[in-house]
Amino acid sequence: MKSPFTGGATELVREPKAFTFRKETFEIIYHSWKCVGTNEFFTTDELDQLNITQVHNKYREKHKIPYPDQIRLIRSKYELSATKMSELLGFGVNTWRNYESGEVPLISNGRLIKLAADPREFNKLVEICDVFSEKELQRIRVRLEHLIELENESDEKLLKHFLTFTKSGPNVFTGYREMQLNKLLNMIRYFAETVQPLKTKLNKLLFYADFLNYKRTGFSISGSNYAAINLGPVPEAYDTLFEYFYRNKLIQIEYINFDNRDNIGEKFVPDPNRPFEQELFNTAELNALQYVAEYFKTMNSQDIIEMSHKENAWKMKSKDKSAVEYDYAFELSIG
Repeated sequence: MKSPFTGGATELVREPKAFTFRKETFEIIYHSWKCVGTNEFFTTDELDQLNITQVHNKYREKHKIPYPDQIRLIRSKYELSATKMSELLGFGVNTWRNYESGEVPLISNGRLIKLAADPREFNKLVEICDVFSEKELQRIRVRLEHLIELENESDEKLLKHFLTFTKSGPNVFTGYREMQLNKLLNMIRYFAETVQPLKTKLNKLLFYADFLNYKRTGFSISGSNYAAINLGPVPEAYDTLFEYFYRNKLIQIEYINFDNRDNIGEKFVPDPNRPFEQELFNTAELNALQYVAEYFKTMNSQDIIEMSHKENAWKMKSKDKSAVEYDYAFELSIG
């Protein structure tokens, strides 16, 4: 980045700073550029967005207001238009669409959206409103019945609860996302296709990808919790997670023997029947995955362990092997 004042050198500055949003004050890690020649500060559109995203995330967390990806998911699972969702909940015609695009809902609207996420509660709203034709009403009733059955039967729901019960998101421990198992699964598939890592290295690749995306955008990719164990940061309960994916034939693992001894390693390899689903990720997330894959591709497991041990995310949390806040992403050594 060149200085707009001198055309010369700049440095990125991060510092705690308080911001007011809707008459409430929140402290964030404020990002700005400093002109080395004049000591004047300036920002870019990207940094402005990162700063305001942090403020909005803290406001949403405090008042338990759903995040944009959660709001989009709610409408998607009910297979309704944004206009119908707005009408059903009594919002203005474009309100739901604006919420999906990032506008922060009023607290009362946020609570109603959170309630609507439950198919059983949503069904009650459907039955007392008059925005559907008889044909539409029949279709949505069938859809809701199906969703309720799926929730009752889903072992994935139980797994997500197990993996996130200590630091359930969205919050600073999940990168302000609800855990998305399908995205984490496809992150594993991506690295299997591009790097073919052993398990220890894969754990670090997942950490760096999630934290790099947070560093750039204020959100993680997968919503995973990470803990600082002896070998570096890892997804919470990663063994259970990998076993679940492998047992359900969602990923491919090769077991290799090192030096003809009893030392067995797990190598994550491409599965031609289960390729990486690129459409699940936005441009920023894909860029983060690509950057991490290219940066670490030639490193072995020991190299990436040693590098992760230099990150404050690990140094500040490894003593207690505790969960790592995503704000440490702003001190990440890459990206």
